[in-house]
Amino acid sequence: MSEKIGVIGLGYVGLPVALGFARHYPGTIGFDISERRIKTLKEGHDYTAEVTPEELAEHDLLYTRDPADLKGCTFFVVTVPTPIDENRQPDLTPVMKACETVGQMLTPGAVVVFESTVYPGVTEEICGPILARVSGLRQGQDFKLGYSPERINPGDKEHTLTRIVKVVSGEDAETLDRVAEAYGRIIEAGVHNAPTIKKVAEAAKVIENTQRDLNIALMNELALIFDRLDIRTKDVLEAAGTKWNFLPFSPGLVGGHCIGVDPYYLTAKAKAVGYYPQVILAGRRINDGMGAYIAQRLVKLLIEQDHPVKRGRVGVLGLTFKENVPDLRNSRVPDIIRELRQFGIEPLVHDPLADPEEARHEYDLELVDLDAFTELDGLILAVPHRAYLEDGAGALCTRLSEGGVLLDVKSALHPDDIPQITRYWSL
Repeated sequence: MSEKIGVIGLGYVGLPVALGFARHYPGTIGFDISERRIKTLKEGHDYTAEVTPEELAEHDLLYTRDPADLKGCTFFVVTVPTPIDENRQPDLTPVMKACETVGQMLTPGAVVVFESTVYPGVTEEICGPILARVSGLRQGQDFKLGYSPERINPGDKEHTLTRIVKVVSGEDAETLDRVAEAYGRIIEAGVHNAPTIKKVAEAAKVIENTQRDLNIALMNELALIFDRLDIRTKDVLEAAGTKWNFLPFSPGLVGGHCIGVDPYYLTAKAKAVGYYPQVILAGRRINDGMGAYIAQRLVKLLIEQDHPVKRGRVGVLGLTFKENVPDLRNSRVPDIIRELRQFGIEPLVHDPLADPEEARHEYDLELVDLDAFTELDGLILAVPHRAYLEDGAGALCTRLSEGGVLLDVKSALHPDDIPQITRYWSL
């Protein structure tokens, strides 16, 4: 069947999806509410760094902020964020607003597929009724719903959109076939047909990152234990990893728009139906507390090294939520900074990939030039961007005063490469 595709949201998920469809469906529309996003894409630049300028130039994709350009689309794909609010409750505002936008242009016979991570029931019980109200059409009769959870890993150039099996679902067999056919054209790895939206596809997505979150929480708890035993966690994990069925997870900060967020969607729904999820929330508490622990560890080491704490010179390398990506959303590095401020430390912060304006807007932080990182009492390698590791551990240590403290959050460095005059600690 010939479809006219409209993709709503052109972030790190939506842009590759839109380009994927554009390869096989001429006239595909890419819609985003951000004027800056549309402008930069039209100029051939993807500031999420997921797509190269060459890849952007290869495809005839129409970028627009005007909902009217979506008129005539028969197949809508919604890829907007699903964040949490200050109380760690699901914030469905972006999805609901996307539904209102699509509803204005919805015509009989269209399918609306959601890729955003949600708790079971959102697509059919919340999104469908909004689409029906705005469009005046009947859900399940005049238009149909589908769900195909996103699985893109930011910064991962191996597991890209076309190389990951795509779970697809529809509210009935006919819709499932239609959704599977559309995605089947763009996904080289193939599609997995889930029998239902709510009971399988939505539930499967929300547990994927919950599982990762819990595994990382276990590693973080082990790191807390081993630190008290003066044992280097990375050495232990490398030894244990020689067993064929030992899972390769490691400790660290858990941020971003997926792993640190998705479990709260599941726990909110669990509480709504009368179950208090103990294990999942315990993992969340551990992971959410790691930033404060790292800051406190630095303070203790500064004291041990007879370096000043209050008004001490401390540098933080990296602000994005993970290495080698520019995305600042839900980064946990600010947790470290907030805790350091409790001890009278105002750290210098640098990140080669982060947008300074976004850092100022999101976290009220001023990024500084790396040249300012001199004669430091402490240095935290919070996000091991490639740019920080290229010159080796020695180059990082030269930014410290004698006896200064180097904290390596993700154990990206090797202790043997650290000069003896530097106090080194890794999670």
